[in-house]
Formats: sequence, C-alpha cells, structure tokens
Amino acid sequence: MNDSSSPPILVVGAGIAGMTAALEAAEAGRNVVLVERDPSVGGRVMRIHHYFPKHCPPSCGMEINVRRIEQNPRIRVIAAAEVAKATETKGGWSVTLKVAPQYVNDRCTLCEECSKVCPVKVKDPFNLEMSEAPAIRTPHPYAYPRRYTLDRDACPDGCDKCAEACTYDAIDLNAKATEETLDVASVVVATGWKPYPLEKLPELGGGELPDVIANVNMERMATTTGPTAGKILRPSDGKPPKTVAFVQCAGSRDTNHLPYCSAVCCLASLKQAVYVREQLPESEVTIFYIDRRAPGRNEDVLTKVAAMDGVKLVRGKVGKVTAGDGGQLELRVEDTEANKIITASADLVVLATGMVSNLKDGPLPFEMTRDDDGFGLDNVDRNLIVAGVARRPEDVAASTRDATGAAAKAAFAAGRRA
Repeated sequence: MNDSSSPPILVVGAGIAGMTAALEAAEAGRNVVLVERDPSVGGRVMRIHHYFPKHCPPSCGMEINVRRIEQNPRIRVIAAAEVAKATETKGGWSVTLKVAPQYVNDRCTLCEECSKVCPVKVKDPFNLEMSEAPAIRTPHPYAYPRRYTLDRDACPDGCDKCAEACTYDAIDLNAKATEETLDVASVVVATGWKPYPLEKLPELGGGELPDVIANVNMERMATTTGPTAGKILRPSDGKPPKTVAFVQCAGSRDTNHLPYCSAVCCLASLKQAVYVREQLPESEVTIFYIDRRAPGRNEDVLTKVAAMDGVKLVRGKVGKVTAGDGGQLELRVEDTEANKIITASADLVVLATGMVSNLKDGPLPFEMTRDDDGFGLDNVDRNLIVAGVARRPEDVAASTRDATGAAAKAAFAAGRRA
C-alpha cells in the first residue's frame, strides 16, 4: 500500500516501541511523524547495559534502527517536542506540537568545541543524575538527531562561550519555543514508562541509604558509558561491594504501591547478578523473591543463573532495610519457605522497582482511556492506538512485537476513516 499523499500517522514517543511502530508503518507505505520529548530518540532502552537473554548491548540494534529512520524519506523526526493540543476531526486528528527552543541546530557537527569551553556542569539525565556533564553536550554517545543539546537555564548570565567557540553558526542562545499544527490520520501512543520512585520505599532504604539503589541505576553503573565507566561500586565510598542483595517486587504486587507485576524485574535482576559475578568474581549475590517469573525461553536464564557459583536465590519477602555495622546494610526478611523471620547483610542493595506508565501522571490531550493502573487502551474508533509499555509492562522483545501490531492497527484505522 502506498499512501504517500494521505495525512501521516503520528507516533508519540521514540523509544523502542515508537521507533518500531514508525518504521513498520513507513515501510508499509505510510508517512509518519515521530515525536519525542527528549532531545534524542531511543528512550530507556539506550540506558540498558545488556539485553536478556543474549547479554548483548542495545547500541548495535539501535544503530540499525536509527539508520533505517535516517534513510526512510517517509519518516520525519521531531525531537524535544510535546503534544500540546489535540482535536478530533472527521478524518483523524488535528494536533499542535510545542517544540522546545532549538538552541543547537542541524548545522552542529559534534565537534565538541562548545562543550570544551562550557563553564557549567549539570546533573546528567541520561545517567539518571548519577554523574555530571557540561550544560552543552551530546545527550549520549548514540544520540539521534546528531546534534548537541543545551540546558539553557543552567547558563550563567551573559555567558556565550559556547556560541563563540562554534565555527558552524550552530548555536542560537536566543532561540524561542515554536508551535506546529499537523493533520494526522491516526495516532500511536508509545510514551513508555518511568521507574517507581525509590523515595516512596523508605522502609527499604530507598532515598535514605546511599547504598540502596534501583535496578535502573545498576544498569547504568554496569555500562562503560555510565557514571562509573562500567565499574560496579558502592555510592557511599566508591568501593566494589563484596555482597550484593537484590530485592524483588520492591513496591510491586503491593496494594500500598503498585498492585501489578512489572513482568521484567525477575529477569533484570538475574541479568544483573551476572554483571556482578563477572566483574567481581569473589562477590556473593543473593536474590530475595516472592515468585520467580521467567516465562518461555527465558526459563533458561533462570536455570543458568541459579546454578552459578556465588549466587543464591531465597524465597522471601524483604520488609525492611537499615544501616548496619561497618557500613553494611541489614535486611529483615520473611523466609516464606522456612516460615520464619531472618536477617541478612549486604554491602549493596538493589531494589527491583517496577514500571509506571508515563500516561498515569501526564496523560496526553487525546482523552485516552486508561486502565486502573494507568496504562493506555486502544480506541480504534477514534484512531488512537497504544504501543509498548504505554499499554502494559513488558520487555524489549515484547514491546517491538506489540509496536508492529500497533502500526498495522494505526494504518487500518487511518484507511478506514480516509
């Protein structure tokens, strides 16, 4: 089907699900506008060290997808933009996008000269604020669009060193936000997720004890482009941990927090246990779990890790984490197999925090239907399709499959109302 003259499909969110939906729709003959609120595409997948079950980095697959987007004339990428307004029309939607000021434009060559002279450091959002970076920088090593981004609010009054250092006229410190209105045939919502906040888990040391981190922080720590250059270290003293405890269902399957299972946490912790053992072969790892969930072929991951030297899986619910003697952390655990309360100690505790839909707290202006947990639901009659973790918690492979189906449904809905 070749519908190059018809209104485009709008894909909101350019993580792995949004990129997949855009590519599938475009390669089926539809024009696509791919909108991302961050300055580059890739979403949370780019913050992962390794996928499971193959333990390969996401950068290689993402590089292929970026190349496909670059080479496909049917796809238009608008980064650093959000949907400000949406009005349903007879043939689809009229959508107004608010585009953040483009302080760095497409003339940027990534030469680094501006970043070298920048006098200001900011918390690096790509590294989950675990490190600092210049106020003007590339968002991350694999960023697309390939241009620098500037945290303008961090600039000292009157500072224009970056603009002076740029020989390509790529920096406009006076850039303003703009708006653009598009008529689109249908909408794919692929706005992804965020981790459940550590600060909401004080009983487990979240937000209070520096050596209690979330699984997403461990992922950044393990990668060479992360805040510790790939070294797994205790945040409190920068030393390698000798004992690491993974706490499953941290805030999940809990009516006080998230009542649902986030589907990937067990496998993520199993994968991260491998990170620890491979890098720190003298370490000891304990995974405290309610149930072990590794469906399908991922059962092989569970079997492999459970058999590793230095790894122990304990069926027990961790109720409290406190500071212990000598800088260690003390865990109070309900051992549900032995039916007794036990205590354990660890140098580093990793909380397997769950996935929270980005639609829960910041719904889009489409009057979308959401379930009780804040995940989006399709409304084909209104040309609104949901993809990836915006629909339900799932891993990367499932998100790409779901996004492929979403692209087909969006194309069908667009054709039905054309």
